Amino acid sequence: MKKIVFSLLILFLTLTMACAKKERGEVRVTLNIGMQDEPKQLNPFKASDVWSWHIIGFLYESLYTRNPETFEIIPWLAEGEPEYDEETRTCIVHLRKGVKWEDGTPFTAQDVVFTAQVLIDFKIPRYISDWDFIKRVEAMDDYTLRFTLKEPFVIFFTSTLMSLIVPRHIWEPIIEEANKTENPLATLLDYEITAPVGMGPFRFVQWRKGSYVKLVRNPDYFATGREVKGRKVGPFIDEILFKIYRTTDTAILALQKGEIDYIWWAIQPGFIGSLMRDESIEITNNPENGLRYLAFNLRREPFNDINFRQAVAYLIDKQFIQTRVLQNYGQALYSIVPPGNKFWFNPDTPKYGKEMSRAERVRKAIEILKEAGYRWNKRPAINDEGEVIRGEGLIMPNGQPVPLFTILTPPADYDPLRSMCGMLIQEWLREIGIPATSTPTSFGDIVNKVNTEWNFDTYLLGWKLGIDPDHMRTFFHSKEVVRDGYNSMGYINREFDKLADASAREMDEEKRREIIFKMQEFIVEEAPYIPLFTSAQVEAHRKDRFTGWVNQLDGIGNGWSFLFLQPYEPR
Repeated sequence: MKKIVFSLLILFLTLTMACAKKERGEVRVTLNIGMQDEPKQLNPFKASDVWSWHIIGFLYESLYTRNPETFEIIPWLAEGEPEYDEETRTCIVHLRKGVKWEDGTPFTAQDVVFTAQVLIDFKIPRYISDWDFIKRVEAMDDYTLRFTLKEPFVIFFTSTLMSLIVPRHIWEPIIEEANKTENPLATLLDYEITAPVGMGPFRFVQWRKGSYVKLVRNPDYFATGREVKGRKVGPFIDEILFKIYRTTDTAILALQKGEIDYIWWAIQPGFIGSLMRDESIEITNNPENGLRYLAFNLRREPFNDINFRQAVAYLIDKQFIQTRVLQNYGQALYSIVPPGNKFWFNPDTPKYGKEMSRAERVRKAIEILKEAGYRWNKRPAINDEGEVIRGEGLIMPNGQPVPLFTILTPPADYDPLRSMCGMLIQEWLREIGIPATSTPTSFGDIVNKVNTEWNFDTYLLGWKLGIDPDHMRTFFHSKEVVRDGYNSMGYINREFDKLADASAREMDEEKRREIIFKMQEFIVEEAPYIPLFTSAQVEAHRKDRFTGWVNQLDGIGNGWSFLFLQPYEPR
């Protein structure tokens, strides 16, 4: 009896304290986000997928960032503009004082020097191209850095100074252990991070695999209270719960029920109509700074033949994809820079097959292959009605049949757009005797096969891109043909490398733009990638939970939104 009375007393006190907290306005504010997949890992040196970076991006910071409106570069961990001396090729950067890592350790210039040294010494894929021109990074004192460049590089300002920084006191013993192994780089990349320590607006708390990831507000966040473009920086949210939903329909149902507040991936066209009719849901539609593409493994035949790749490019009906698959929520893409990135987008790249009929596309592909020495057991043809008479048994110039090959795509329940595109491309290729088969494969398996194992024929994936177009250099430069590097295709062209290096060095923006335009033309012509489309970034969130979403290129799922969001207060 005493136990029952005691339990009731505890329950009463708990409820009383909860009510008191509510009256004092101390109820925790939770932002519930639906994610399509979970992080593959939390090691910032290894992570390459968007789901990992949705989490990692909240934990680490950089010296400079871009403002939410004009995308101009502004100081963040740095205090003031970088002081660059052309004569000595040195740059002085001053750091904000009083910044701390979440465990209370002061952030100093030594953290930046340490991070830079790790990236340079280990030549870490996906980072080294932004650092290999740095001769030296020195801490002149705890809050002053001096960078010495081997030669001027514009990406020093647009990329290097915007790299994330890790805490020296956490990572130094990890690096020491890695250096004792036979393959230090592999050891470092394979190191499993279970409790990351950062200095960002939120702190990592828990990851229940297959279910959710939980972050809580960092009460010591250095930027809280600052004003950016007339808005106060938060965060004004106590915690973020990333709930994992494997399919769009289950996430949408959760959104409509109020179980989540926002779905952090683009909504497919088939769901948009019903969401627009739901008065509790708001739909946003922004241009996407990204692309979906078909890529080839250039280490294998016939993908190492530019004629074969160009023939495939002609066979893909991008206008059909735009109108029938995307339902015009997006557009066909003919460059590696999306049109939403207006200054850097080249509208005059080669446009294989644009405004050509199906018969014209097939004739052109046959012509290219025939002139390159390919032949068929049964050559495809076009009848008088313009219909394709199916071909069989394409044979390479070396006399060997083109082997049956796979197009790796995410499965339909993960991404119906890319899955459908894979099926369409399969059929368009088979029409002229190219033995392709679209193979739905889990996202994690594709990433592993493509980036680490290099065990693939072709694959269909996508990228979210930065404002600066330096991604073209990192995606296609021969230096990135390393395990877990960006150039998983194995594309090597010294002429392109020279252009790419020139683009990274050129300090004059207009001259650099000319080089970037040439690079776009070069890659579309060479076709290691075939750009397919860029989607409209259609997103959905509840109207009755938060205000302050920032609409910008690539949608409302951006760092500024989560710094500005505040609980909704009805008027």
